[in-house]
Amino acid sequence: MEKNARKQSGEERRREIIRILSSSKSPVSGSSLARTLGVSRQVIVTDIALIRARRDDIVSTSAGYTIPARTEGARKIFKVAHTDDQILDELSSIVERGGRVLDVFIQHKVYGTISAPLNIASKRDVENFLSDLRSGVSTPLKNITGNFHYHTVEARNEKALSEIEDVLRQKGYLIESKDSEAVYEAKDYAQV
Repeated sequence: MEKNARKQSGEERRREIIRILSSSKSPVSGSSLARTLGVSRQVIVTDIALIRARRDDIVSTSAGYTIPARTEGARKIFKVAHTDDQILDELSSIVERGGRVLDVFIQHKVYGTISAPLNIASKRDVENFLSDLRSGVSTPLKNITGNFHYHTVEARNEKALSEIEDVLRQKGYLIESKDSEAVYEAKDYAQV
C-alpha cells in the first residue's frame, strides 16, 4: 500500500511539473523545479523522462524545460534540402513570415526517423541555433541524408503557411513530391 502512495505522490508531482511548465512564459530549470517541489534535480530529470513517455510537447533548452503554448494556427511538414551555408536563409525565411520551426527530422534507411525539437520562432532563435552549430559540438541532421530533411512548421493560419511554402519553393529549398505536393503526412514520409 505504501508503494502505491509513493507512486501517487510521483504522479501528483509530475502533474505539478506540467502545470508549472504550461503556465511559465520562459523555460524553467530543473534546479528550480527541484527546489519548488522539494526533491532532487535527478528526481526532476526522471519525472521529465516519464512525462515525455506520455506526451511529446516538453522542450529542453539550455535555460531549462518548457511546454510551448498551443496555437490555433496551422501546421505543415515541409521536405527541404540545402547546404550548411543556407541554413540561416532557410530558417530566416520561415520566421520572417510568422512561422515557427517546431522540429527537424530525417528519414534514415536503417535507423528510421531521427528527430530533434527546435522551437525556432525568431531571428534571435535562428542566431542561437547557428551559434550552437558553429560551436562544433555537432553537425546538422541533414548532413546524414545528403541535405534532405523535414521541418514541422506552425503559423497563425493557412495563408502564412502558404507564403512560407512559396518562399521555400522560390529559393529552391522545397522538395516537391512526384504528385507536386510539398507537404507530407507523418505516415507518408519517403525514405531518403
